[in-house]
Amino acid sequence: MSRYSLSGNLRDAAFQRGADLFGIADASCFLNPGYQGNRPQGIMPEVSSVILLGVSIPRGAFATLPRGRGEYTNTLMAGTATLRIIAFSLARHVEREGYHATIVPTDGSEFGYWYADRETLMADLSLKYAAYHAGLGLFGMHHLLIHPDYGARIRMTGILTDAPLEAGKANPGGFLHPRCAECKKCVDACPAHAISPDGTIDRRACANYMFSELGVLRCGMCIKVCPL
Repeated sequence: MSRYSLSGNLRDAAFQRGADLFGIADASCFLNPGYQGNRPQGIMPEVSSVILLGVSIPRGAFATLPRGRGEYTNTLMAGTATLRIIAFSLARHVEREGYHATIVPTDGSEFGYWYADRETLMADLSLKYAAYHAGLGLFGMHHLLIHPDYGARIRMTGILTDAPLEAGKANPGGFLHPRCAECKKCVDACPAHAISPDGTIDRRACANYMFSELGVLRCGMCIKVCPL
């Protein structure tokens, strides 16, 4: 099967199984010298493509914040569980075509961030970075991916594969969403004061707030106030 046919079949299968987002990034984007983070090549040296899957999170989960953080976190985890099922099905689809595939842990695992650096929340690789290069959206001041239809209200997972798939293309205008330069609502709303007006993130402050103050419940305030 050609890369075009397999890519199209995976897209159709993802949407049929409940995904709201689907994209493919060329794994070589992680070899950019400007990228700071873990690379998929460190997990699967022969990786060729990163398949991105996402679901939108109901607006009501954010409306309960900050008091309803338990409900918000539970809703996020339901999204995570949904993505795992979809990703497992697609990984098997890829392997039936003779390639290898493995699933990247989703941000905010219900197993207590077992996959991430607890001081910086740095995961095995940046799904947001891959999604940007797949053409799924731009970054916000809060360093979250902003999708054209769902804003930052999304959950994502990824599949690493050696299959040479048809990759999307990043927005040529750069990383930052144009409306973020004049907004700063997430900067003011962050209870950990982890988001700076210049666009830098204090990951340790964010992590410390969640683990020390919230007991691993998710915060979500930067997403709640985001107008996109």
